[in-house]
Amino acid sequence: MQTTDERTAVAGPSPAPPGPDDDAPGRGLPRYWALWLLAAAVLPGTALFVAVRGVDAPAVQAWRTVCLAITVQALPFLLLGTALSGAINAFVPARVFGRLLPKRPALAVPVAGVAGVVLPGCECASVPVANSLIGRGVTPAAAFTFLLSAPAINPVVLTATAIAFPGSPLMVLARLLASLVTAAVMGWLWLLLGRTQWLRPATRHTGHQPGHSRFTEFRRGFQHDFLHAGGFLVLGAMAAATFNVTVPRSLLDAFTGSPWLSVLFLAALAILLAVCSEADAFLAASLTGFPPVARLVFMVVGPMVDLKLIALQAGTFGRAFAVRFSAATTVVAVASGALIGGVLL
Repeated sequence: MQTTDERTAVAGPSPAPPGPDDDAPGRGLPRYWALWLLAAAVLPGTALFVAVRGVDAPAVQAWRTVCLAITVQALPFLLLGTALSGAINAFVPARVFGRLLPKRPALAVPVAGVAGVVLPGCECASVPVANSLIGRGVTPAAAFTFLLSAPAINPVVLTATAIAFPGSPLMVLARLLASLVTAAVMGWLWLLLGRTQWLRPATRHTGHQPGHSRFTEFRRGFQHDFLHAGGFLVLGAMAAATFNVTVPRSLLDAFTGSPWLSVLFLAALAILLAVCSEADAFLAASLTGFPPVARLVFMVVGPMVDLKLIALQAGTFGRAFAVRFSAATTVVAVASGALIGGVLL
């Protein structure tokens, strides 16, 4: 009976498994990947416009406007996030993250939260970046902390908040502290209660493979993340637009009299409206009938939990993760916003 080595000598070496640069049917990039990428960016909005172009009902026109506005507003940041995700996967060695983050996960969480200051992007950009970080060996708790803090405390958002609330530096400080506390608490909660089976197994983001083109790996990662997340972004925008059109304005006035009801109502409104974090401060400033604490909670919850973000998380990490993580984040964000706002505002 032949041994394994003898059979190998007779048959010759086995062919190498197809690598990420092989363009076999059903694997890797489509032949015309650039056209597919352009279609993913343009066709959803075009389809929505054409579907209702002949309908003159004001409600339908408002729905179309809100849906397209959310999609167009978030698309550049989704492109930024997927490009950054692909670049991290292809060009950044895994050892870099080991050097930048503390070895102990409990200490890596606050460091990742502060790191969110340096990325001027919205929640659409943070989801693929967090996914890429997990694929490169970063502990999920730190990656999720970054996912929550990056769209909430970056310089663009804080500057927009200062402009929307002129003469109210405490509102800017309260937003910074409440958002950072929420992100860190959620990271620590994941360390204590999180389960790996809640996360969808990673299918990409394996880092650079020796002998393969880094640019090709970047291109594949960018195409994979953008096409995958773009559809969930459109679904979230459609849900948010439906809420904007169907909820009467008179309902808003019913909650302004009670401080606690106003906090809970604006938290729910932030989830349903799905306003980009770069613009939500101006909407919060326009809600003059609500107390400052309620408007702060609106700005804390919105960048961390909204319909399009839940859809993006479900598409990236799986529905089991999105449901649990979004529910817990909402509770922590409301509590931290109410407590810090009650002290500072």
